[in-house]
Amino acid sequence: MMGWREILRKGTVIPAHPLALTAERKLDEKRQRALTRYYLAAGARGIAIGVHTTQFAIRDPKVGLYEPLLELTMEELKGCECVKVAGVVGLTPQATREAELAARCGYDAVLVSLGALRDATVEQLLDHVRAIASIVPVFGFYLQPAVGGRLLPYRFWRQFAEIENVVAIKIAPFNRYQTLDVVRAVAESGRAGEIALYTGNDDSILIDLLTEFRFGTGVGCRIVGGLLGHWACWTRRAVEHLELAHRVSARQQPFTAELLALAAQITDANAALFDAANNFHGCIAGIHEILRRQGLMAGRWCLDPSEDLSPGQMEEIDRVCRAYPHLNDDDFVREHLDEWLR
Repeated sequence: MMGWREILRKGTVIPAHPLALTAERKLDEKRQRALTRYYLAAGARGIAIGVHTTQFAIRDPKVGLYEPLLELTMEELKGCECVKVAGVVGLTPQATREAELAARCGYDAVLVSLGALRDATVEQLLDHVRAIASIVPVFGFYLQPAVGGRLLPYRFWRQFAEIENVVAIKIAPFNRYQTLDVVRAVAESGRAGEIALYTGNDDSILIDLLTEFRFGTGVGCRIVGGLLGHWACWTRRAVEHLELAHRVSARQQPFTAELLALAAQITDANAALFDAANNFHGCIAGIHEILRRQGLMAGRWCLDPSEDLSPGQMEEIDRVCRAYPHLNDDDFVREHLDEWLR
C-alpha cells in the first residue's frame, strides 16, 4: 500500500475540483459526487477541493459551502490511496482556521494561496506559511498575478523550501523565469527529494513534465505531476499524458518531435478552455462547459451570475474540440456516467 507522501513524490494527476451547481445556483450534490468519482476512475491519485476552480465565493457566509464541500469530498475519498488537498486562503487568522478544518476533516495537505497578502513582506509571508505548516503539511502555490497572485522572488522560495512541513509546490506563474526561480530554489535547498514539484502552468503543462532542470553540475530536478484546473476535465487523457512523461523521464520511451506537437495542442486547447484571450475571465466556465457537454454537470453555472463564457469563447472551445479529438475522454465518460451518478 502506497502512502500519500509517496504518491505525491512519485507524481500524480491532481484535478482542481470544480463546483457542481443547479440552475438555482445551489449545490448539486449528486453531480458533485459524480465528479469526484470520475477523477478517481480516470486514474487521478489526488484531489484538490476548496481551490480557485471550486470558486473562492464558497467561503462567503451567504453561500457557506466551504466546510460542506470538504466533508462531502472526503466521504468519497475515504479509503482511497490518494493525495487529499484542501485549499486555504485569506490572512493568517482565516488561513489557520481553514487549515485546522482541513486537518479535522482528514486532508493530507493544504494548498496555500497568498493572494490576500499582496502587500506583505517576504518575512511576513514566510511567517504566514509557518503558522499554517504548524497545523498541517503545506502545498505551496505560485499563482500568476493575472488571477490574483503576486510576484514572489527567488529569496522567498529558497526560504520557503526550508520550512520543514512543506511537502510540495504548485508552480503556476505562467512564466518561465519565475518557474525557474522555484525549481532552482528547491534544488539548491537540498530538499528536492522531499518537496514534490507540480505544474500549474497551463500554458506549458507537458513541457514542464518533460523537462529535466539542471543547475550547474548539480543533480537534475523534475516537475513530477500537476495540480490543474485544466485537468478537471478530460482527466483520463491527463493521466495518460503524465504516464507518458514519466516513461520519457525514465528513458523507457524516446523524446520525439511528436511530444512537442502534442504539448502545443494541449496549450492551444487550454487557451480556449481558460479564456486566455480575455485574461482568463471565463476559465472556470470553460471547464464547466466541457463537463456539461459530457453530462457530468447539468450546466456551467457559477456562483456569480456574471461569471460565464466570454464573447467568442464558445467558438474557440468548439474549434479545439474539432481540432483535437484525441485530447477528450468522451467515450470513457459516456461508458461510466450512469454509475458515477448513482
